[in-house]
Amino acid sequence: MKKRIYGIETEYGLLIKNPEFRLSAVEAATQIKNHIFGKSLGVLDLHYRANDEPPGNGGFLVNGGRLYLDMGHLEYASPECCNLVDLITLDRAGDMLIQDAIEDLGWADDVAMIKNNVDLETNATFGCHENYLVSRSFQFENRDNLRMLSAFLVTRQIYCGAGRIGACNPHPFRDWDGHAPDDSETDAVNFQISQRADHIPNEFYRWVQYNRAIVNTRDEPLSDPSKYRRIHLLVGDSNMCEYSTALKMGATALMMELIELGAAKPEWILADSVGSMRSISRDPEFKWEITLADGRHTTALELQWEILNAAKERLTGYTNEADWVLKIWEEVMTDIPKGPEALVGRVDWASKWWMLTEFMKENNLDWKDSWLKSQDLEYHNLNRRDGLYWGLEEAGMASRLSADAAVERAKSSPPQGTRANGRGELVRALMKSQAAYLIDWIGFRLNKEEPFLMLDPFLSYKSDIREYLKSAAAQQNPFA
Repeated sequence: MKKRIYGIETEYGLLIKNPEFRLSAVEAATQIKNHIFGKSLGVLDLHYRANDEPPGNGGFLVNGGRLYLDMGHLEYASPECCNLVDLITLDRAGDMLIQDAIEDLGWADDVAMIKNNVDLETNATFGCHENYLVSRSFQFENRDNLRMLSAFLVTRQIYCGAGRIGACNPHPFRDWDGHAPDDSETDAVNFQISQRADHIPNEFYRWVQYNRAIVNTRDEPLSDPSKYRRIHLLVGDSNMCEYSTALKMGATALMMELIELGAAKPEWILADSVGSMRSISRDPEFKWEITLADGRHTTALELQWEILNAAKERLTGYTNEADWVLKIWEEVMTDIPKGPEALVGRVDWASKWWMLTEFMKENNLDWKDSWLKSQDLEYHNLNRRDGLYWGLEEAGMASRLSADAAVERAKSSPPQGTRANGRGELVRALMKSQAAYLIDWIGFRLNKEEPFLMLDPFLSYKSDIREYLKSAAAQQNPFA
């Protein structure tokens, strides 16, 4: 598929900084969500979406995205985007919508929204989910295809991991009487390059909530199921560096292109994907040694070079965006052997490692110091005044793809070229209406009218929705 639809879903951690703050983290997240919708930036659901998503739990925004609470976490789902610049811009717009609300509420000194994936005290994890549209002809039931995709996802963490202090071995029975798990292995881990690696126990699995997998096999296309399939991944980290987000999404899309074209190679398959994911993340020397299914010993970097070279051979000139991704992919791969300092501002784990090691030297700390853990979290703080990542941007050390003016506009404007454009038009109209409504990604229903389906994510539907709303207004006058 030369045309591609991308989306990112981000679950945010919420840190109460002021011990005298009157609300719990869940209560604060709820008020932040309500404040955003109260500013006429979207419409809340009037119906149950699931047992744990009652009316008012969340809703769609005028930019075509969605904001809601998921198991106590505030979550922002970007609208469908057809290019990486739009995706990066709309992803950052979601971050800024949330930070704006915190500041509007006067909570900037009390509450921090953290765009990361692990609570360093409890080791609870929360996700960053990636969505890619592929054709229905994508042979997803072919296990070799899934294993090749898995090998790519396991090894891409060397340039898209967010990094973290410490480690966790999740034990499903650790709270049962008489169970005493051995945590000596995790105690020896000072720093690792991925936040999610410790929390992925399976290579493939359908359900995502309690049994996470490298490749989620659930078939929920959110589009015409005869034409498309949505690949929904939950293995990756939330990124602060725009460069890293773009490379993560762009290189993954090219890997899927290789699979669709039959150009991916079975010799890339790993002997143990889950074990390799964890060992790569935890390797203190950044050697990232792995064993392939055919018994060959190599490294994550070398395997990524093999995949990149195959992509260059088959996909150079495919699209302008593909050429750009191939270029930045090669640039970062070339710089990885030079050490983390060569990747600052482009790769989150390397940026964080460099900042933390400098901080340790200046303050004579070690990796177990609680002060250092707080700095780990502050790297991901959405507050530009406090968040450590923002210092890289201010110093001109972080590569940008978005522009501040475009991010500001994207808070209330949907991207062009996808059905998010029409959805944004609908949401804006509903904010002025008394009509009953039900909205989902694939369509909507007003009052008791027939559903309006939006099965092709590449279509805007904007003019069709305008005509539909005019017709509804003429019949029932809900938009008067």
